[in-house]
Amino acid sequence: QVQLVESGGGLVQAGGSLRLSCAASGRTFSSYAAGWFRQAPGKEREFVAAIRWSGGSTYYADFVKGRFTISRDNAKNTVYLQMNSLKPEDTAVYYCAAVSRGRYMGTYYSRQAYDYWGQGTQVTVSS
Repeated sequence: QVQLVESGGGLVQAGGSLRLSCAASGRTFSSYAAGWFRQAPGKEREFVAAIRWSGGSTYYADFVKGRFTISRDNAKNTVYLQMNSLKPEDTAVYYCAAVSRGRYMGTYYSRQAYDYWGQGTQVTVSS
């Protein structure tokens, strides 16, 4: 079992920045791929970014490319999402997710690919 706890959300003006953190406990996080998803009111949860266990490969949704950066520090069992140039449409609850290397099928963009989820952190971008 892996427990995930997100933090770092908040209220920011358009054009501002936030850094989300996802702290993992319970297992050796360095053998897990991790992803960030978000869900706005009335919308489905959507893929934002993902990173493989070593951090050597990262993936992004088109709408965050060039603005968001996913990274990880396996020594701290933590995954980060640096969000720059935030827009009002980035307003959502952001969720961290993880899947073990043994169960990872490469479909990093799919919610069904992940076995573990955090409780989410609210990001609100004002115009």
